[in-house]
Amino acid sequence: MISTVVAFGLLASAGSAAANPKMVVDVRTGRVIAHEDAFRKWYPASLTKLMTAYVTFKALKSGKLALDTPVIMSKKATDQPASKMYFKPGSKLTMDSALKILLVKSANDIAVAVAETVGGSVDQFVALMNSEAARLGMNSTRFINPHGLPGKGQYTTARDLAVLALQLKREFPEYQGYFSLEGISTGKKDYPNYNTLIGRFDGADGMKTGFICASGFNQVSSATRDGRTVISVVLGADSLAGRADDSANLLQQGLMASSAEGVPLSSLAPYGNTAAVTDVSAEICNPKAAKVRSENRDDAGRTVLHSPYIHEMTRPPVYSFAGLIPGSEQVASTVGANEIANVPIPQPRPTF
Repeated sequence: MISTVVAFGLLASAGSAAANPKMVVDVRTGRVIAHEDAFRKWYPASLTKLMTAYVTFKALKSGKLALDTPVIMSKKATDQPASKMYFKPGSKLTMDSALKILLVKSANDIAVAVAETVGGSVDQFVALMNSEAARLGMNSTRFINPHGLPGKGQYTTARDLAVLALQLKREFPEYQGYFSLEGISTGKKDYPNYNTLIGRFDGADGMKTGFICASGFNQVSSATRDGRTVISVVLGADSLAGRADDSANLLQQGLMASSAEGVPLSSLAPYGNTAAVTDVSAEICNPKAAKVRSENRDDAGRTVLHSPYIHEMTRPPVYSFAGLIPGSEQVASTVGANEIANVPIPQPRPTF
């Protein structure tokens, strides 16, 4: 269970790892309001699942798949390391439930099952991921798996993730509700969203978090106020609190900036170190860093957030059903497992 407490009046985040790439972009104009180390290669961790979602949304929109298409848990899927759902091989869930788990719980076993369902195999799906990245102009990105677990040859940049987030917003408005879910329920267990801005930052509506030692704490976020949407990217923060604070501060900066401010994302020229992939494992996964993170909690064990733009969530999260199809594995009888629960209502595609 994710639990936080807000310390008001402090703008600085809990801290960041070296380099700490950041970016904030206006969705309608595509203009970059602020950026730092935007072209520095970084491990995406579970932000990889944004591209997994993109490829899946494209298959859904084309009619190749539907939200009630069964996703079968293969042995390969269930063998993936945590974070995972621990469903048994042969278990089935709908694509709707799979997407919710993918984007809220960030389960690696579900990412592989989705990849196999959409692409036929993980290798074919990864090829689709890289093909879409190239088509979108994510020139400093390469994927080797659909979940973001570490491996040689998997990298991205804050700039490329902003491109991807922008396209997710523009191309698939009908599926944006998956990113803003406060939590999911399998019928047996509830899982709050790892994105602690949802319900705590005014207007927050997505998108994804990620962590491995090599990347530090990553987060792509979005927020909408008064019809204006901005996207932030934070890579390499040193804690859950750090990435949430940095994201909130960037989103607020973006929402308060003039719509004419900044340069077009498409024209932002590469700068800085664009060669080596940064690995912050030594800074993030060591006893001293772990101690600092443990000290950034209150007496009840809740993470302390410092951004003045994050407030307490004064009610329990709303949980959307995301469980197995009856018969593939027993689920609680009180949940209508055949129902596609809380599917986002399609919205007209905005004009840009």
